[in-house]
Amino acid sequence: MAQYLEIHPDNPQPRLISQAVALVRNGGLIVYPTDSGYALGCHIGDKAALDRIRRLRNLDKHHNFTLICRDLSELATYARVDNASFRLLKNHTPGPYTFILKATNEVPRRLQHAKRKSIGIRVPDNAIALALLEDLGEPIMSSSLILPNLEEQLFDPEEIAEAIGNQVDMVIHGGFCGTLPTSVIDMTEGAPKVLRAAAGEPELIAG
Repeated sequence: MAQYLEIHPDNPQPRLISQAVALVRNGGLIVYPTDSGYALGCHIGDKAALDRIRRLRNLDKHHNFTLICRDLSELATYARVDNASFRLLKNHTPGPYTFILKATNEVPRRLQHAKRKSIGIRVPDNAIALALLEDLGEPIMSSSLILPNLEEQLFDPEEIAEAIGNQVDMVIHGGFCGTLPTSVIDMTEGAPKVLRAAAGEPELIAG
């Protein structure tokens, strides 16, 4: 059964953050809070943990995974972006948006969209998520916690632990995180295009 950590949503306890990060570094799969609900996260280089997410969510090879970053300073390492696109991202991060961009060679091929060679990039506005990223020192490979066998997305960490506690290694209770997933903005063709309109104000980005 998964470890269950209650971390303060505004002032995350460093000892608990370090405990969660150590698990991620050792190949663990965690459920953690973001500014648009709870998400699944693992180390960017861990194929076994990624395969666990695929099985848990019943994902195919065309799914766009997301790298959760602490800020845009990590962007150039993992995504190809021109100056205009960078300015747009800067104006809307941190926030509840996932931007689909062309991946660089630094992104493991298994994380990229099979045909388009793209990757999702996002900077969350959530104290716990940012503390995890700061301690880890690199992005977290992430996927929304949307389960194929449930009619509705789970938002209560206790319900999440009950539903998938035997399929993940840790559930972080970080309080209420909203009820909408991120809005997804495709920027692989230059002009931004809304693929999923949800949290935030995507119409202001790709109006």
